[in-house]
Amino acid sequence: MASKQPSKQFKVCLVAISLGKGGKERSTALLSRMLTKSGFNVFIVILNNKVDYSYAGNLFNLGTFKTDNDTLSKRLSRFKKLKRFFKEEDFDFIIDTRSRGSAIKELFYLHYLYKKQHIIYLAHSFNTPQYFTKRFWIGKKMVDKAVAIVGVSKAITRKINEEYATNKAITIYNPSEPFTETEKENPFSEKYILYLGRIEEKVKNFTLLLAAYKASNLVKNGIYLKIVGDGSDTEFVKQKVKDLKLSNTVDIYPFTPEIVPYLKNALYLTLTSRYEGFPMVLIESLSLGTPVLSVACESGPDEIIIHRKNGLLVENFSEKALAEAMNNLAFNGELYKTCKLNAKKSVSHLKMETIAAQWTNLLNSKKHKLEK
Repeated sequence: MASKQPSKQFKVCLVAISLGKGGKERSTALLSRMLTKSGFNVFIVILNNKVDYSYAGNLFNLGTFKTDNDTLSKRLSRFKKLKRFFKEEDFDFIIDTRSRGSAIKELFYLHYLYKKQHIIYLAHSFNTPQYFTKRFWIGKKMVDKAVAIVGVSKAITRKINEEYATNKAITIYNPSEPFTETEKENPFSEKYILYLGRIEEKVKNFTLLLAAYKASNLVKNGIYLKIVGDGSDTEFVKQKVKDLKLSNTVDIYPFTPEIVPYLKNALYLTLTSRYEGFPMVLIESLSLGTPVLSVACESGPDEIIIHRKNGLLVENFSEKALAEAMNNLAFNGELYKTCKLNAKKSVSHLKMETIAAQWTNLLNSKKHKLEK
């Protein structure tokens, strides 16, 4: 049954760190577009002046007020602006998509910025302290305050409901973006597998990725590993490449929002994270017809990958298992053909229209409950 379109006066505000560089930020931009198309009056607040992704709605960019000399008084001044903005606009709901790991900061949000507001918290990672702080009692306050909590995977939702003895958390997956299907030239002349995302060792585990790649048969068969992204550990990864003597077949490129040619022309996409949420890059790759190879980390990959149908899912932290899977997907022609054939249709249930309807139903139901 189709969800009822909301009134244009139904005002929703998305709060994010930025709209740049990461999968979480891309999903926030997509959410703004989905809600706007669904008839909501959408506003977006970003704390840092970084916009890479296409969004819809009204942008309040607090980052433009930042200066190099960002003193405490200047930060407090920005928060006063934000508090005034919330009061003047009188939103029906504020959807908080930020990472929320700082206990002190979240108490400030709870008792100052979000006082008298209807809050929906979005959790993008299985590492729940990243979204509800390491202090359980503060996380419990946040859960109690929330009108609803949205986990982007079933595993995240279960974990939140179990940890905080609640039933407020529900699952709404990240959507598959309808990329423009224009043919773009292969950015590389070599055959390659791809890593696309943040370069952050403690989460993405490049040590495992590079070790498995070196142990595989891809190197001697001239299949490159292309790493595309930015992050705090770029220099660490570059040094690791040198140490493993992989400089001839591993290349690192800076972040770009223009990901279509990289994904469409890759042999397959790789993911070796220690933990995830619902990795946007996996569904983006599949939506463009490119198979995926991922470790079975918590959470997300096992809710996206159908093993040997649209890609391969292997045990985490095993260099041997990953190297074997790299070989299998690269050199087993029948397996690769099957995975490529099934890639696009395997994420058809994640179309923006489908996910938008789930958000619309959630917001309408919570609005109706508040009006009772």
